[in-house]
Amino acid sequence: MLLALIYLKMTDSGAARKMTRAKLVVLGRDNCGKTALCVRFITKRFIGEYDHKKEVTYGCRKVVDKEAIDLEILDTVNKFFSYPLWECVGPAANSLESSIKWGDGFLIMYSVTDRSSFESVSRLKRLIDHGKQTLGIPTVIVANKCDIENGRVVRTEEGQALAADLRCSFFELSVAESAVAVETAVWQLIREVRVEFNKHLLAMDKRSRMLQMRHALKNKLTRSKTMQW
Repeated sequence: MLLALIYLKMTDSGAARKMTRAKLVVLGRDNCGKTALCVRFITKRFIGEYDHKKEVTYGCRKVVDKEAIDLEILDTVNKFFSYPLWECVGPAANSLESSIKWGDGFLIMYSVTDRSSFESVSRLKRLIDHGKQTLGIPTVIVANKCDIENGRVVRTEEGQALAADLRCSFFELSVAESAVAVETAVWQLIREVRVEFNKHLLAMDKRSRMLQMRHALKNKLTRSKTMQW
């Protein structure tokens, strides 16, 4: 995993290794609150109206579980959803593919007031799995705008069932009402990225030990043959 190779931090003794950076990607349809969530997480402020037509990458440092981590958060634009996802071609498709390959973890958002945004979640998850060419990529599903009950068209139970089916963590919240809820959701994603990071470290350590054992055995056999001659 590129993340494990690039962001490996070791002490002089080599005993302590920690993930010091992570790249997160926020995906979802138009007007589901992606930019508001990014700004809320970084600044704790809520700004309700945004109108940007380019991808924006935010940088910040946060402390999660008493460990500092430098974050890059990619707020994707909505050009991918001007037509069905499977018909996404050309520059839009390339940009989406690049965003997925770039990220270590993904936050897929939908609005409980917009069923089409909910229906796009499973398709986005499949695109992530396809782009990464593996399953189990750290992904959190966030249902936004739960404060607008009179406009709700997606029930909480539907979101929970979808998340369980896709094997993702699930949070229903209101970006407008709670910075704490937003932090909780993003922290969960960071923890899942950290778990994957540690899994890859263990796999790398195991591979390294196997190579060392093979090298030692090869040297022993070579010495043995030399002594026989």
